[in-house]
Amino acid sequence: MIKKLTGVILTVSILFIFLVAGGLYLYFKGDSINTAVQPANELEEELLETAEKTFRFFVDYTDENTGLTMDRVDFEQNEVKAEHTSPTNIAMYMLSMVSGVELGLVTKKEAEQDLEKTLHTLKEMETWNGLYYNWYFTKDGSQKTDWGQFISSVDNGWLTAGLIVTGQYFENLKELTDPLVEQMDYSTLYDPTVGHLHGGYDKAKESLTPHHYGLLYTEPRVASYLAIGKGDVPEEHWWKLFRAFPPEFDWQSQIPTGEKKEYDGITVYQGIYEYEGIKYVPSWGGSMFEALMPSLVMKENELGVNGLGMNNSHHVQGQILYAKENDLEAWGFSPAAIKNNYGEFGAPVLGAEGYEANATVTPHASFLALDHSPEEVYENLLKLKNMGLNGDDYGYYDTVNLQTGEVAHTYLSLDQGMILASITNYLKSGVIREYFHQDPIGKNPEHLLELEDFGIKE
Repeated sequence: MIKKLTGVILTVSILFIFLVAGGLYLYFKGDSINTAVQPANELEEELLETAEKTFRFFVDYTDENTGLTMDRVDFEQNEVKAEHTSPTNIAMYMLSMVSGVELGLVTKKEAEQDLEKTLHTLKEMETWNGLYYNWYFTKDGSQKTDWGQFISSVDNGWLTAGLIVTGQYFENLKELTDPLVEQMDYSTLYDPTVGHLHGGYDKAKESLTPHHYGLLYTEPRVASYLAIGKGDVPEEHWWKLFRAFPPEFDWQSQIPTGEKKEYDGITVYQGIYEYEGIKYVPSWGGSMFEALMPSLVMKENELGVNGLGMNNSHHVQGQILYAKENDLEAWGFSPAAIKNNYGEFGAPVLGAEGYEANATVTPHASFLALDHSPEEVYENLLKLKNMGLNGDDYGYYDTVNLQTGEVAHTYLSLDQGMILASITNYLKSGVIREYFHQDPIGKNPEHLLELEDFGIKE
């Protein structure tokens, strides 16, 4: 009998050890249970390690009273904090909390409590037609006015998207997120004469900007999509955005080919560019976050199989090829921090105007590409680590100049948020997109993504 009992105990002990070793362990924290995500391969191990470090940034640099995250932290010599934030930074914090729960880095209850602080602060912050200004101090949510008082269409779009995801994921917060979303009135930024959103509103001049966001394949398309979903602007806005500028716009980086197509009674010039056999609709500057940042929340890859989704994949191919063709050791070109400053980087051939060619790469561009080229992403990240980009505390630093080897020892909350959300979508089957599209604002315009064929099949 004793032998049998001993055998049972031994068997149970071995089973317990096996379960722990295999990663099927649970830990209790508060009144919720977190399931730790376990890596299936070297790429996933790298992603989980990066996610843990990146999440730590949002924990350490978000004000514990206001729930607002600092815009930037530099570690060139001493720690230098930029203690202000923007609507996009706030959105990235919201997505980071969803990511933290999904990856087992924080309990849902704790994340909810932290986000409640952010939402109460947002409720008290000064707005214009429910839309938020570009800069606020993290300590109290008051406006930072020494850089002007500007309402940005694209930044508000990201904040609205973050609020939508937060309200769907944390149901107890919906009564706080829904009124904030509802009050954000994009009709005040819409120009019906051209069917585009203005770049924004300048409070000092008391006027809308003379320029518009007229090109579809740039990051402001999030604002366009959800403004349609909210009913603030008509659906025709989507079809009035340029895919490629028409051929008579001879200043653009290449003259597009293509044809006119009709969608919902509106004629669209379906212009396309080509680079070494890769066909695509251009972004403005050829950068990765113009191309892929919207797919953090929008189901472009899943629904726009012949349109935006295919274009996303082709832009990743184009960035990889651009680096190879120009004998650059790594790829990933996107606006990011440089030492004591910020720069706009891209693969110029992929843009209508094209940012200046520069051998500076940023890790967030690689993470954005995970859904399209995971093996190439992993290889690229290993190269960036060897160049000294992976910090011990908060993950990947913002940029490296491939020619000089200079690393910008800086973290931007914008880029940290893109990294963390990209990892979460990749490991958890597009979970952030699922919650965005679960809301009627994200779901109602889905047919716009499904309907379009860019004509870029290889």
